[in-house]
Amino acid sequence: MASSSILKMCVSFFMLLLLISISPSFSYPTNNNDLRFSPTASLPKLQAERLIRGLNLFPKDSINKLHDDPHLAPGKIVEKKFSFPKLDGASGGPSVQELGHHAGYYRLPRAKAARMFYFFFESRSSKDDPVVIWLTGGPGCSSELALFYENGPFQFTYNLSLAWNDYGWDKASNILFVDQPTGTGFSYTSDESDIRHDEDGVSNDLYDFLQAFFKEHPQFVKNDFFITGESYAGHYIPALASRVHQGNKANQGVHINLKGFAIGNGLTNPEIQYQAYTDYALDRGIIAKSDYNLINKLLPACEQAIKTCATEGGDACESSVYVCNDIFNNIINLAGNINYYDIRKKCEGDLCYDFSNVETFLNEKTVRDALGVGDLDFVSCSSRVYSAMMQDWMRNLEAGIPALLEDGIKVLVYAGEEDLICNWLGNSRWVHAMEWSGQKEFRESPTVQFLVDGAEAGELKSHGPLTFLKVNEAGHMVPMDQPKAALQMLSSWMQGKLTLTKSGDNLYPN
Repeated sequence: MASSSILKMCVSFFMLLLLISISPSFSYPTNNNDLRFSPTASLPKLQAERLIRGLNLFPKDSINKLHDDPHLAPGKIVEKKFSFPKLDGASGGPSVQELGHHAGYYRLPRAKAARMFYFFFESRSSKDDPVVIWLTGGPGCSSELALFYENGPFQFTYNLSLAWNDYGWDKASNILFVDQPTGTGFSYTSDESDIRHDEDGVSNDLYDFLQAFFKEHPQFVKNDFFITGESYAGHYIPALASRVHQGNKANQGVHINLKGFAIGNGLTNPEIQYQAYTDYALDRGIIAKSDYNLINKLLPACEQAIKTCATEGGDACESSVYVCNDIFNNIINLAGNINYYDIRKKCEGDLCYDFSNVETFLNEKTVRDALGVGDLDFVSCSSRVYSAMMQDWMRNLEAGIPALLEDGIKVLVYAGEEDLICNWLGNSRWVHAMEWSGQKEFRESPTVQFLVDGAEAGELKSHGPLTFLKVNEAGHMVPMDQPKAALQMLSSWMQGKLTLTKSGDNLYPN
């Protein structure tokens, strides 16, 4: 797929974006009977750099590498309380001094020299609220993108000042934002071998970090724990949930009180989700029926490529990315100047958004000093991390979810209805196709309104521990587009109220 396309795929961006994806250069169809196949794949690093430019992010280096390490404590958390400069005191929010805002590093024990950076914001409501970890996708994009543009405590105002976010998820949880895999954001290493290539490496690092975090903050060990994120985190989240659950069952270290995980507009089961692209595009009027029929001829090759990836791994997995992204590329070629993260909007730049303020802000010396990162530059999205994970893209991470459901771990899959790249239809289909003991009952359960302040904000379906929510008037980044609905979704779900009664009534807090 084209260089600006895998990028386009659901995979992050942001997430967003993280969440996000790219693909090799493609050519445009000259008429409606032309299918254009991607040429030999461009180098993944070049693709990632294009993605980063598309977000108007310009990190000086593809990853951070330090040789004189200021955070030397092996296997320990090095953390400090902080307050951001430029926080508008007139914004009506609480005093930062009243809250626990922490920034820290953890030396990863399964790495030679890697340090994982994180933010931890204690709840504005109660320290007894659940602990939530947020993972941004990419792969290789920093969770600070979500922190400042989606669901963190603060938002940018004028002149890079900060104001309190009325719908930050710290109003319902004690929330962690983690820069991972190694090389993302303020996370760094001095050894290239520390860069991760698959979900085993990613999930083990995150599990080790959580063990150290709860030892550092024992007052939160008994709190409910939830894993959340979006886009390519549709891979990270199930992998981490399985790793935590495995550790708990084996009595490894600190028992982490895992209650559930939520995937927002994620890439989780590529085989099913890629098949949904043409159906979604046709239904929304992005392509015509003749285009639909033509592009669907690419589906068998994609399906076979993904199956080959599953059996052979390695280069076959990287090749499957390019084979399958031809589907998405052909749709985008026909769609014109469409924002593939929010089809209601026009696209400005390769990725249709400008997140440059976060890079400017976090690279200011006063901010770096407040966070204790020294002279380290903030790497918003890492091309090195992105290219290292290419063989992970087409892996099916839905495979481990049924075992978690059977053990009562709650799963929420939500998706903004206006997102093309990780669209709600593909996510709904893999959720419905997932084989578990409650599959039949889930399929037969009614679809009801999700209400916010008495108004319909989405469509909800659930049975037992599994919930699917389509969010109205939202694109790829639901907490950015519908912040109030996203906060209520999180709060209701964690409380067990985002569900249906046996009579089909929707339970939710007013």
